[in-house]
Amino acid sequence: MAESTGAGGAIRGVPGPDYLVAGRYRLTSKIGGGGMGAVWLARDERLERDVAAKQVISTEGLSQEEADELRRRALHEGRLAARLQHRNAVAMYDVALDRGEPWLVMEYLPSRSLAQVLHMTGTMPERQVAQIGAQMADALVEAHESGIIHRDIKPGNILIANRGRASGTVKLSDFGIARAKGDDAGPTGIITGTPAYFAPEVARGTEPSEASDLYSLGATLYTALEGAPPFGVDEDSIALLHKVALGQINPPKSDGPLIRVILDMLQPSPKRRPSLAEARDRLAAVAAGGGNPAAILTAPLQATEGAPAVWLRRSAGERSAASPSERGSTVRSASGPIERKRPIPPAPRPSTYVPPPVAPPSGMSNTVLAAWILGGFIVLAAIIAGVIIALG
Repeated sequence: MAESTGAGGAIRGVPGPDYLVAGRYRLTSKIGGGGMGAVWLARDERLERDVAAKQVISTEGLSQEEADELRRRALHEGRLAARLQHRNAVAMYDVALDRGEPWLVMEYLPSRSLAQVLHMTGTMPERQVAQIGAQMADALVEAHESGIIHRDIKPGNILIANRGRASGTVKLSDFGIARAKGDDAGPTGIITGTPAYFAPEVARGTEPSEASDLYSLGATLYTALEGAPPFGVDEDSIALLHKVALGQINPPKSDGPLIRVILDMLQPSPKRRPSLAEARDRLAAVAAGGGNPAAILTAPLQATEGAPAVWLRRSAGERSAASPSERGSTVRSASGPIERKRPIPPAPRPSTYVPPPVAPPSGMSNTVLAAWILGGFIVLAAIIAGVIIALG
C-alpha cells in the first residue's frame, strides 16, 4: 500500500488535474463517479501506465471514528476486488493513502458503460445482450467462489471497451459496496445499492446473496433488451419500493429464448432462480446462436452484421456522469435507510404481469394459509409506513 503526504498543491479533499496522489499517481482528468467518490484517469509514474484512481469521499470534516470507518471501507473494497482475477472484471492494483485520504487504484479501461450505450440507443440486440450476460455471469461465478457478493450490479457498472485492441471487451466494475460472505452486515437496517435492480428479498430487508446478484444481473439484461428496468421508471419512491418488494415486474415486449432465461433469473423466490453457472451456460447458448457457446465467454463483443458497434459511436450529448436513472438519494424503510437511485422521467407501462407467487410450505390448512398471506401484507405495510415516516 502506498502512503504519502501528497503533492501537487491542490486543496486537501479537492484535487485537480496534475495532482500527484501518494507520490506516484498523477491525475489527468475526471472520468466518472460512484457511490463512494470520484474516479480519475491518472498516470502511474513508477510503472508508466494509465490507471483509474478512485478518490473515496474526503474524510475532511468527519470525526476520527467516521474517518477511520471510511478508510476501513476503502481498504475493504480494495482487498475484496484484489481477490478477483477474471478477464471480465476490472483489476485492482493498489490502495493508496494521500494526506490520510484513501484512494483505490484500478485498471483503466477506455470504455463506455452499458448505461451510456443504452442512453444513446435505448436497447441492444438480443445476442449482444446475451453475450454480455454470459460474461458477467462467468465473472460473478468466480467472485462468489472467492467469497465476494457484488451487491450493485447495474448497467452503470458494466463497461464495454471502445478503443484499441481491447475494443469490445466487457468488464464488471465498482466493488464499492461489495462484501465478503460472512462479513458483519454493518449498521442494522442499512441497505445499499440501486433499488431499480434490487431483488425482491433485498427490498424487503434480506441480506444480499449470490441469488440476489443473479437477480440484479437479470434486471440489467432486461433493461438492455426492453429499454427500461423490469420495475419501470416510477418517480414515486414508495410505489417503486412496493413493486420491487412484491416482485411485480412489467410484462416484457420481447419474445424468444433470451427473455425466457431472463424471466427465470427474475423469479421472485430465490429458490426458483437458476444458479449463476446455469444462467451463464444458457445465456452463452443464446449468444452463440448455434455456434460454440464456450467461445462466447472469451470473445469480445461484436457488432450485429451490417450495423456499427454502438459502443464506438461518438455522441455530442454523451454524459460521463450517471444518468438520472442511476443517481441516488436515501430513504428509510421499516428497518433503516436505503440508498436509492432516481429513475428516468418517462412513465412506466402499466403492470399487468403477475409473477409466479412464492409457494407457501406444503401441508398448510386454510387457516394457516390465510395467516401466512396476512403476515406478508403486514410486513409490506411496515416497509411502506417506514418510508412515509422518513420522508415526512
